[in-house]
Amino acid sequence: MSNRHFPFIARTVLVRNGNVDEAARILNRILGREGIFDQYRRTRYFEKPTQQRRRINYEKCKAIYNEDMARKMQFIMRKNRTDPFPGCI
Repeated sequence: MSNRHFPFIARTVLVRNGNVDEAARILNRILGREGIFDQYRRTRYFEKPTQQRRRINYEKCKAIYNEDMARKMQFIMRKNRTDPFPGCI
């Protein structure tokens, strides 16, 4: 059911056959993926400025790393690249 669900419909989850537990799990997954729970946990308590700076710097570094790793994976997965070691098996 989660593969057939459309997460872009304003965070609305369809309850099918009265199965509320599964719909709640799907909603939690959608909210977690969008970062709503993280934002809620951050705003529940005061975050010291030093902790906020550390968190923001960590998130920036993580985003840069993920972008770089995705770019490298796309480079490796290309189909039309030449053989780097011709003649080797």
